[in-house]
Amino acid sequence: MKPYSHIYLAIAVIILASCQSTNIQPKSQPDATQPTPVPKIVTLDKNFKIASGQTVYVPVYSHIYHYNRQEVFELAVTLSIRNTDLTNPIVITSVRYYNSEGKLVKQYLERPIQLDALASTAFFVNRNDTSGGLGANFIVEWVAQTEISEPVVEAVMIGTDFQQGISFVSPGKVIKNQNNDRRSPLK
Repeated sequence: MKPYSHIYLAIAVIILASCQSTNIQPKSQPDATQPTPVPKIVTLDKNFKIASGQTVYVPVYSHIYHYNRQEVFELAVTLSIRNTDLTNPIVITSVRYYNSEGKLVKQYLERPIQLDALASTAFFVNRNDTSGGLGANFIVEWVAQTEISEPVVEAVMIGTDFQQGISFVSPGKVIKNQNNDRRSPLK
């Protein structure tokens, strides 16, 4: 060994030991103990005036076929609803999950929830829940008391198996608009 090799080796050991004993975490790391905000439950009565609203159809896939349709790749689904309005809230009145045959699988809301300006919420279908099938969908209904910027309603599907992974987004499509300051159909 060269005469200075022992010194370099000693310095390397000291540096490695100090790195292992110091627990350095980035300042931007989120605090896992903080709960995810829950949207506020609201009551819509006969005085709630609807200025805008929509019914949105969101196609989702609980699985897709691969390998000449001999294998099924199961997917987890996250339905995301984002209020894009800078100042006004929206009220989500219904989130329903349907299967390939058009049968209701699950009603996600018991009561309407409010999404404040720029807030978002999500609904989840587990990867092993294949009740929706290949042609599953969500129907999302929302209303607002003022004209607002339309929310973004979309689904993200993701699945991983062995060394394969797949993910994609499915945007919602407006199938009905509500306008003209009508009274709420909810009692």
